[in-house]
Amino acid sequence: MKEFLMALQFMTRIHLVQQDVWPDEDFGRSVVFFPLVGTVIGACLCGVYFIASARLAGTPLAICVVAAAYFLTGGLHADGFMDTADGVCSGRSRDVMLQIMKDSRVGAHGVLAFVLLVLLKIGFFAALRPETAYLVLLGIPTASRMGTLVQIYEFPYARPAGLGRIFTAYGPRHVLLKGFGLSLLPLCLGPSYLILLGTALVVSVVSGLYLQRRIGGVTGDTYGAVTEWTEMILLALSAIIF
Repeated sequence: MKEFLMALQFMTRIHLVQQDVWPDEDFGRSVVFFPLVGTVIGACLCGVYFIASARLAGTPLAICVVAAAYFLTGGLHADGFMDTADGVCSGRSRDVMLQIMKDSRVGAHGVLAFVLLVLLKIGFFAALRPETAYLVLLGIPTASRMGTLVQIYEFPYARPAGLGRIFTAYGPRHVLLKGFGLSLLPLCLGPSYLILLGTALVVSVVSGLYLQRRIGGVTGDTYGAVTEWTEMILLALSAIIF
């Protein structure tokens, strides 16, 4: 339970227990609960959708839901997405890309990429059929964070120290199998969720191979970046096929 609450506090604004000290061992073990945290985020978004859809529809409703998602996560993944865009789109050498990504300032590439990302998320969500909204809202955050586990444990960390090193050093045994089991919870809303989960895993692997070629592996920033663009791709897929 302690590790789950730590993962929840790290990835969201939901702080059921205020954790001020983060021992590496406990923090590393919390990684297995990332998909479950995604399910919690999705459940909160389902609640937002249920309330907001009584008064709103179309684009205004989509804006409300997407804004709620960023509020819940505190922009954690968005920050990594913008840093990754600044680095990867810079056209510099691998070492310089990593330096740019570590800079706390956001550049033009990051801002433009994030604006486009948000617009695409809003547009794709607005195009969803209402009867699929709950499956999408619960499934996408869960599936994308299962993809994060694949990033962490299947690809090398590009820096000598950082989040990835902690997770791989202290993560529990069979973490991918356990995380996958937790990621199946949205199946309660229908087997179509398996399409979202499978696509998220494919996107994670393809993204990891691309990042490994460009910057030598993955980083804490790229974890957030892959989470963000996986969510966008899954929203697009949902708008097309569901």
